[in-house]
Formats: sequence, C-alpha cells, structure tokens
Amino acid sequence: MFKKLSAEFLGTFWLVFGGCGSAVLAAAFPAVGIGLLGVSFAFGLTVLTMAYAVGGISGGHFNPAVSVGLTVAGKFPASNLIGYIIAQVLGAIVAAAVLYIIASGKADFQLGGFAANGYGEHSPGGYSLTAALVMEVVMTFFFLFIILGATHGRVPSGFAPIAIGLALTLIHLVSIPVTNTSVNPARSTGQALFVGDWALAQLWLFWLAPIVGAAIAGIVWKIVGEDDASLAHNSLKAELA
Repeated sequence: MFKKLSAEFLGTFWLVFGGCGSAVLAAAFPAVGIGLLGVSFAFGLTVLTMAYAVGGISGGHFNPAVSVGLTVAGKFPASNLIGYIIAQVLGAIVAAAVLYIIASGKADFQLGGFAANGYGEHSPGGYSLTAALVMEVVMTFFFLFIILGATHGRVPSGFAPIAIGLALTLIHLVSIPVTNTSVNPARSTGQALFVGDWALAQLWLFWLAPIVGAAIAGIVWKIVGEDDASLAHNSLKAELA
C-alpha cells in the first residue's frame, strides 16, 4: 500500500506543479507566454506522463473525485479510498508550496490568484456560482466516464493515458474561463491554502461538484458502459473477496 500511496502523492504533485505552475509562471510571460492553450496542454501532459510512469502501481488517479467515481463504479476498493485521498491532497499541498517558493523568488512577485479556482468575481470570466457548479459537475462526469471507457478491457491496452490526458486538455480549454478549471478537489485545495480568504471560502464547490460529477459517472457507467461479461467478472471478484 505504501508504494500505491507514494505513487498517488507523486502523481498529484506533478499534476499541480506542472499544471498550476504553467499558469502561474508561464501563461502570461511577456512576449512568449503560453496562454490558455498552453496551460490546458500542460495539465493534460501531467496526467499523461504520470499515468505512464506510475499508473501501473496505483492506477494513476491523482484526483479524489476520480477515486470516488471509480469506487462507485466498482473499479476501486472502498477500503483504500481515504488513504488515496489523503495522499493526493498532501501531494497537491506540497506542490503548491514548492511552486510558491519558486514564484516568490521573482523580484516583483504578487500572489494574485495563484491559479486558484473560483466563481463570481473570482471566476476568470466572471461566471456565476450556478455556472461554475454545472461546469464542474459536467466536466468531471465526462472525465471519469472517459477514464472508465479508456481503461476498459475491450479497448487496446497502452493507450488509455493518451485519451485521459487529451480529455483533461479539452476540459481545460472549455472551462478555464468559468472556474479556472478544477475537476480535482486536491488541485483546488493546494492552491486555496496559499491564497486563503476567498479561495478557501469557495473551496467547498470544488470538492462538492467534482465528486458529484464523478459519482454520477460511476453510476451511469454501470448502466451504459459495462457489458455482461464485465458485470459477471466483477460479481465473481466480489464473491471471492
């Protein structure tokens, strides 16, 4: 279990450090900033690379909502859920701390939003609480649904991280203007702890909405995505466990 939790810690660290780091350090760099497109790809690439690196150890969740959704779908043991979530949140917090140390080394450093997630006046595009809630639920739903589909036995093995990484890229391309894109409570928590104030006050949404979206995806997958052979196999595993 130690190896699995360590893999989740490192994977989530890389996701937050690479994704949020691209937003904080590189997005608006004068003349050559990577912009919204670059940040979107950065998040996707973090998941893609670490899914290949440690996915075979822990499953490559790197996200409490993903772990919850996989549990609801019957793909992950509930007994491991709390440990995974703790490892993911710790990885995100440590990544945010390292990013803060680096970012604050700039002479004219100002914390600003620090890539935190928000709604209302703290939404990049000024979107409402309702818009943010719906966006996060829908985007996390499809993210988890894609994960379940890409890792299904009927799909050629070895390609799942590509589909999952590109899915996260697409999610960011659509939702950065609305919430700065969470779909990951750990990612939101790490940044909010350093911003404090409004980011902590709004953090509840970025736990609730992703978990709800992922849980719904887990339920829908059981109805739509599973075939009879998979259901029989899962039932047999449950009986033998």
